[in-house]
Amino acid sequence: MEKMGTAESELEDLFGEKKRVRNPLVPIGAFMTAGVLTAGLISFKTGNSHLGQKLMRARVVAQGATVALMVGTAYYYGDKL
Repeated sequence: MEKMGTAESELEDLFGEKKRVRNPLVPIGAFMTAGVLTAGLISFKTGNSHLGQKLMRARVVAQGATVALMVGTAYYYGDKL
C-alpha cells in the first residue's frame, strides 16, 4: 500500500505546480501564439491576405519567443535540481 503513496508523490512531483511556477510565461506565450494563428487564419478566410501574412509572421515570432523561454528556463533550472 505504501508503494502507491510513493507513486502518487512522484506523480505530484512530476506534474505538480512547480513547472507552472517556474515557467509562468510559457502558457501565456502559447495562448498568444494560438490567438495570432487564429486571427491570421480568419483574415485569410475573409480575403485579407496582406494582414494574414503579417499575422503569420507575428505567429512565428511569438512561437520562437515561447520556445526560447522554454529552453532558457530549462537551462536556468537544469543545474539547480
